Amino acid sequence: MLYKIVTSLTRAQKQLLFLFMDAAAIGIAFFAALLLNAAVNHDLPSLYSFVPLTGALVAVGSAASWWVGLPLFTLNAYDIRGVTRTAGFAAICGVLGAGLNGYLAPALSMAVYVNFALLLLVLCATWRIVLRQLLIEIYRRGQTRMRVLIYGAGQTGQQLVAALRHDRAVEPVAFVDDNPTLQSKLVGGLRVHAASAIGDIITRKQIDRVVLAMPSISQPQLARIAHRLRQIGCEVHALPSFAELVGEGELRKRVAPVSLDDLLGRNRLEHELPGVSHAYSGRRILVTGAGGSIGSELCRQLIACKPDCVVLVDHAELSLYNIDKELRDLASGMTIVPVLGSVLNETLMADLMREHEIEVVLHAAAYKHLPLVECNVLSGLDNNVIGTKVLAEAARDAGVERFILVSSDKAVRPTNVMGASKRLAELIIQDLATRSSSTRFSMVRFGNVLGSSGSVIPLFEEQIARGGPVTLTDAKVTRYFMTISEAARLVLLAGSFARGGDVFVLDMGDPVPIRKLARQMIEGAGYTVRSPANPDGDIEIKVTGLRKGEKLHEELLISSDMLTTPHHKIMRAQESYLSEIEIATALKDLRHAIATLDEELARAIIARWVERHEEPESAEEKQRV
Repeated sequence: MLYKIVTSLTRAQKQLLFLFMDAAAIGIAFFAALLLNAAVNHDLPSLYSFVPLTGALVAVGSAASWWVGLPLFTLNAYDIRGVTRTAGFAAICGVLGAGLNGYLAPALSMAVYVNFALLLLVLCATWRIVLRQLLIEIYRRGQTRMRVLIYGAGQTGQQLVAALRHDRAVEPVAFVDDNPTLQSKLVGGLRVHAASAIGDIITRKQIDRVVLAMPSISQPQLARIAHRLRQIGCEVHALPSFAELVGEGELRKRVAPVSLDDLLGRNRLEHELPGVSHAYSGRRILVTGAGGSIGSELCRQLIACKPDCVVLVDHAELSLYNIDKELRDLASGMTIVPVLGSVLNETLMADLMREHEIEVVLHAAAYKHLPLVECNVLSGLDNNVIGTKVLAEAARDAGVERFILVSSDKAVRPTNVMGASKRLAELIIQDLATRSSSTRFSMVRFGNVLGSSGSVIPLFEEQIARGGPVTLTDAKVTRYFMTISEAARLVLLAGSFARGGDVFVLDMGDPVPIRKLARQMIEGAGYTVRSPANPDGDIEIKVTGLRKGEKLHEELLISSDMLTTPHHKIMRAQESYLSEIEIATALKDLRHAIATLDEELARAIIARWVERHEEPESAEEKQRV
């Protein structure tokens, strides 16, 4: 009830109420000063004779209160400046009373007016402080407050507590500090606890948020503390010092983001690659892996080409839902068909080709995370190899005009199962290209895509945000990089250039040392690299060792034979391939290995049929060498 009354008052109503209370304080203070003075007769007729003077003081004093701005002070902002202004107001009233002495009432000694001014100061300041506390309690009971635990009992933490002490929405509950000399003491009226007790404090005191009030420590240290606290399950915020907030220091490091040109080791090609609208305008297109990084960007660029119909295939429900919703917002009048299914489903793929009269297939569905495929050999081969075979044959049987496979630089002389599966998928496409009269089969091969799921860039960003370390598999490892938009445009261009059996490769410049990339990202985030030469650096670069099947340097070409294309940045590779009988034998044996769950046989098939495939050495073999 009280909360509703208080919150319903307008600002003008509150100011009039404050003015009335100041006026009442003038009358009370003057009569109290009379009663305190022994020279004044305290009987009722004598006191009644001072009513005219009291009325005049109330009227003139109210005007003085408004003039000095006391009613304009909000209770929450009433601090030492408000008390100072109240003292000035009380002094003015005392002087006015002395000036009217003897005119409207019997003359009084100056001591009465001095006491009057002092009493008025105490009354006006006291009623404001008391009323503020009452209102704070009313607000607290009328709404839920956020309970905050402050990590850091230093100057910034104490200033924060002082600022939040009377806040109606936030309640500081306790301090946590790593300094043992502060622990168990009271700072700013709050108990200081050890950091080891955070979990218990959060549960016992029902903490909603932890605020890190330690601006003097480095950002990586803050990030590590925040990461540890988030693992406990609480919301964490970091607070700069109050000096930084008003400009005495930098509020945050002014960091220029790392240039993509620097990360790529070359200028980006989005504006150099020609448009492809003519090749896809009015066409009926099927995209597999449509919810993935490459697949979704393919779909976005296709929408700009105004195709007649786009069929989206993906076996991940959430990814498919997201890209379907995005595309419908971008192209409301276009036919978009989301299909939740796998490329391994022969009946589904054949029905899709026939029902939607597909003219172009963009095959981006694949398991691509090297360590996962290395641990799940049969699943990786089934999806990447057999899935490609199923989809490609369905496209050929339906008379699809063009089929483009999205491949990887890891298919070149692979040392891992994922790369070998992509090379086998390429060999299938190359074989079908030699025997297809209606469908033009081609493939696109490129390196790592910046920002794609599982790529090194998001990993490094996450590690830097946690305060490090940033992990490298080897100090000498290098990789080719391209942007997602470059990758998608290259796939679309390949479809427009395809003659059959082509392997398209983008001129990606020089490979980028991953150690250099890690350093650029750390420094681009405003930190320094910690090393033996710089032990006080912020974030360490830690070498963990090459993972199973990982290469130091990736390649884009198996052979050096290259042909030109209509664009100087795109090359067509001339590479050998298996015969129809060899492909049939390899696929028959692979299907048998998958059906019988024989991983050893599957690896033997890879070793036999994938050109220059090299099994990675085990740790024991390396030691024997």
